[in-house]
Amino acid sequence: MTVEPHLEAAAAALNGASQKWTRETAEAVHELPFNNLLFLAHTVHRQNFDPNRVQLSRLLSIKTGGCPEDCGYCSQSAHHETGLKASKLMEVRRVIAEATKARDAGATRYCMGAAWRNPKPRDMDAVVAMVEGVKALGMETCMTLGMLDLEQAVRLKQAGLDYYNHNIDTSERYYAEVISTRSFSDRLDTLENVRLSGIKVCCGGIVGMGEQRVDRIDMLVTLANLPEHPESVPINMLIPIAGTPLADASPIEPIEFVRVIALARIMMPKSHVRLSAGRTAMTDEMQALCFFAGANSIFVGDTLLTADNPGEDKDTLLFRRLDIEPMEPDVP
Repeated sequence: MTVEPHLEAAAAALNGASQKWTRETAEAVHELPFNNLLFLAHTVHRQNFDPNRVQLSRLLSIKTGGCPEDCGYCSQSAHHETGLKASKLMEVRRVIAEATKARDAGATRYCMGAAWRNPKPRDMDAVVAMVEGVKALGMETCMTLGMLDLEQAVRLKQAGLDYYNHNIDTSERYYAEVISTRSFSDRLDTLENVRLSGIKVCCGGIVGMGEQRVDRIDMLVTLANLPEHPESVPINMLIPIAGTPLADASPIEPIEFVRVIALARIMMPKSHVRLSAGRTAMTDEMQALCFFAGANSIFVGDTLLTADNPGEDKDTLLFRRLDIEPMEPDVP
């Protein structure tokens, strides 16, 4: 491999130019000496964002468990014996009450997730009312409800939905090792419907699922080569859940994880890169490196859907130590 590809990619990232990424070029950047990679990522980050501000988001499970998908990492799949009991869709007023508490605690984006393959027509009125209610609180709104057709996406846009989350999870090569009930192309179809509707795209993946380094790179290449970069790119570190096929997966090494964050920042300079699931297993020092490498969004609160998350007191202390301030909301 020659030196030129990563030098060209670095120059393009620093100049804010969009480009078509290849695996070879992305791999060359990923394999830079760690300090060089961090320096490049932080330089790109600083050119596009305030490096001392991080967006705070809150995630609420509005319908838990009983999902017909067989995602190997997920505690909510009906295929896995995790002991999680399925629930019905939450009442709209309860969702708005929870969102109000989140806003008052400093969150600027409110994300709502339902364990569905796709929303049914009978559920859409309630989902729309949730979006409208949270939007009225002055917060950015985000939902993850599984696959969407274009009609559903347009209706959510009309209700005021700002972001739709639909992760590709991993590389196309490794995808079938994790999920069999929907295809990689199904994921991309939903992303296209979301983009066509005018909703911003929130799309990332999960690392530490037994994939190879090249799968992590390929995942980011797929995201960076979408017609438009996702406005939000959540990078999750697998939380092994007893009863799931990935319960015994070996954890990703911390420096490898930071490399993924740095590469995401370089390849998608203007996207919010979210440090998502798995923060309970990260030291403060690891999180600080991730922020330096370009992560500028986190979920706050004690839980992420059904998994543990660092408490707000711990995050407040970490932010105080790092002199990081919450990002202001970006709503019309």
